[in-house]
Amino acid sequence: MLEVADIFRLHGPEYRTKFSGRMLPSHRRAMQDIETCRTESLGGQLYFCKQCQAQRYSYHSCKNRHCPKCQNEQANEWLQEQKALLLPTHHFLVTFTLPAELRPLARSHQKTIYNLLFRASSTALQQLARDSRFVGARLGMVGVLHTWTRQLLYHPHVHYLVTGGGLTDDCHWRAARKDFLVPVKALSPIFRAKFRDQLKKSALFAAVAPRVWHKDWVVHSEAVGSGQQAFKYLAPYIFRVAISNNRIRSLEHGQVTFSYKESATDQLKRSSVSAEEFIRRFLQHVLPPRFIKVRYFGLLSPAHRQLLLKARHLLSATTTILKSQDVKTSESLARLSCPHCGGPLTLLRPLAPRGRSP
Repeated sequence: MLEVADIFRLHGPEYRTKFSGRMLPSHRRAMQDIETCRTESLGGQLYFCKQCQAQRYSYHSCKNRHCPKCQNEQANEWLQEQKALLLPTHHFLVTFTLPAELRPLARSHQKTIYNLLFRASSTALQQLARDSRFVGARLGMVGVLHTWTRQLLYHPHVHYLVTGGGLTDDCHWRAARKDFLVPVKALSPIFRAKFRDQLKKSALFAAVAPRVWHKDWVVHSEAVGSGQQAFKYLAPYIFRVAISNNRIRSLEHGQVTFSYKESATDQLKRSSVSAEEFIRRFLQHVLPPRFIKVRYFGLLSPAHRQLLLKARHLLSATTTILKSQDVKTSESLARLSCPHCGGPLTLLRPLAPRGRSP
């Protein structure tokens, strides 16, 4: 199967030479990690299969959060860890999108703008939700940053998984309607105003055209069911990378063809771009080093765990908490099997890395 790593290995050197003076260190590191992931460069282990009478190599993963081979396997583990946050109530998915006029600024100042996007959107939603005309309480929220469209175009937005109700100031649970949380037409200008007020504190405000503060900003809200269903809905947003390897169809004559599902028609389509353009689109979704793309607010904030316990008690929650360390223990005890015949593998020796350590 054709992989992102194959495109990087074949066309990456030319791309790095052409844009050497403009590439961020994080982009170079992402390319290097993806190219060497699960290859002899990172070392690994050598096994022997008695049934096949053959040696099998298992190489280390790069563990880069933008690598298609490393990140797609972590969603289940994350879901287990979130069981401690589950509340037995309905939930909503609320999405805040940055206007197109601000995207060039965001691409050049990612850490600043992404932080403002989180701060403005979360405070706007909490403010409107505390209005007694709507929920009248403090919500629980998990937010995840998402920066791409299905065609790898730059489109920064934040998805929030929100509890369908919250705690009032006198610590009573107040539920929202099953099909309605807050009016998005009222939420949009609050979000815009809070982002504007925060941006005014930086030198970047002067670079924004005044018309941006007079247009409608896109906010969307939809009901997504119970807490367990909602977390399963959100997990792919957290661990999905810009494009998975199974979407890449071909690499011919310097052109990359990949598939995507059109939002309006839900039909599967194909897009062909040059290898240089493909690499550019991929790298613009590489996040700044140590940037936290998943954040918790309100009742789900680590600073408000006592309020979460109170809410769970009021809702008479009886969820079972499975700690991530238990998951890891059970996984580590699983017997390694041969990828060809399924027989047990015996470790012969470790393989030293030939490049940087993972």
